[in-house]
Amino acid sequence: MLGWLGFVVLCNGVGFLSAVLGTDPVLYEHLVRPSWAPPPSLFGPVWTALYILMGTATFLIWRHCRGDDRRRALTIFGVQLALNFAWTPVFFGLQRYGLAIVVIVANAIAVLVMMVAYGRRVRLAGILVVPLLVWVSFATALNIAIWWLNR
Repeated sequence: MLGWLGFVVLCNGVGFLSAVLGTDPVLYEHLVRPSWAPPPSLFGPVWTALYILMGTATFLIWRHCRGDDRRRALTIFGVQLALNFAWTPVFFGLQRYGLAIVVIVANAIAVLVMMVAYGRRVRLAGILVVPLLVWVSFATALNIAIWWLNR
């Protein structure tokens, strides 16, 4: 139980720290956004749920894998989490929407690699990452649209 909680707290903590360091809450409301853009109030609950799923998936890998197998999977997780962390300060803090596209595409690729790697090791862990891939793919399209509309 403590191991699971540790991974969930780690994921949510990284997300929270990224938001604190890089989010201007007023900026999103002042951007020209596509009609399909979600309201700002949706992001917190969605990311919290996704971080819980990510932490649970990573806990399953940590619990069921050993040696190089565990190390490889957790390295992929670390890369993905670092890219996930970086996007918010780049997009909101620096307001570099084009560079944020590069970061979020790299993150989407890392999430896909993580999903496959987790799924090969612990099927349920791979399945738990699917919503993250869907959301990051949606966020990539939203990032591109915002970049285009605010050039």
